[in-house]
Amino acid sequence: MTDPLHSGYAALLGRPNVGKSTLLNRLLGQKMAITSHKPQTTRHRILGVRTEERGQIVYIDTPGIHQRGDKAMNRYLNRTAHTTLLDVDLAIFVCQAMAWHAEDEQVLEAIKRAGTPVIAVVNKIDSVQPREKLLPFLAELGRRHEFLEIIPVSAKDGTQVDTLNELVLRHLPQGDPIFPADQITDRPERFFAAEILREQIIRRYHKELPYAVTVEIERFEEEPDRYIIGAVIWVERDNQRAILLGRQGLAMKEAASVARRNMAEFFDTRVHLDVWIKVKKSWSSDEASLAQLGYSE
Repeated sequence: MTDPLHSGYAALLGRPNVGKSTLLNRLLGQKMAITSHKPQTTRHRILGVRTEERGQIVYIDTPGIHQRGDKAMNRYLNRTAHTTLLDVDLAIFVCQAMAWHAEDEQVLEAIKRAGTPVIAVVNKIDSVQPREKLLPFLAELGRRHEFLEIIPVSAKDGTQVDTLNELVLRHLPQGDPIFPADQITDRPERFFAAEILREQIIRRYHKELPYAVTVEIERFEEEPDRYIIGAVIWVERDNQRAILLGRQGLAMKEAASVARRNMAEFFDTRVHLDVWIKVKKSWSSDEASLAQLGYSE
């Protein structure tokens, strides 16, 4: 008699910058979410499907729940994470080894209120030496809530990530796969084109500029041997447009060139990429502008 299949939704939740997106990519064995060292890199729910013989895990990466800022964008990010929590079978609470902040407590309280079963993942253990130093932190975490499991991992080098996958699958309900075995996400290709370009902007520009930038794909055409993509980078002020362009437009050309190569690798085809930079005043503070630019649930 064969073992029953387990399938369901598991949401990665945590404060900004604890490594949720890096962990998602590692759990899936491929890059699905953009990453950077800057907080609030993830702005959307990103769904990634892992199908195995024993069942299927539908992982959902979420924006970091945070207390900072009261713009429409900040409210959208928090709302996206909170509403995702209500629609999943399992929560994966990601925190950073040896670091506990008020925002970690805020995330854990949201999970408690939702009543969702939860696995605690202590990430970035590669930065803790010797590993025995983790023991008091793990013990204290266990006193904060009755977790199904507490597992230390390193999304960066893959330590214990396979074990985490096994634990997640074990705690999902019995049932048939939700998606076809060959499907890896529910997002269209143009979404990933926008994210790949935004990743380059986030990584290359400092301070607050990345938070005033979003990317919209206005043209996405598939030809037999290439994709033709037209992207608009929206900023909030004219001086931000000048910063993005750089001297004689060289900074933007370099960022777009790297993004184009990354798109070609992701889509496994040649890519022709055109990029324009336009100004939409205070778009991140306006609910209607956010919805127009794809920030909606």
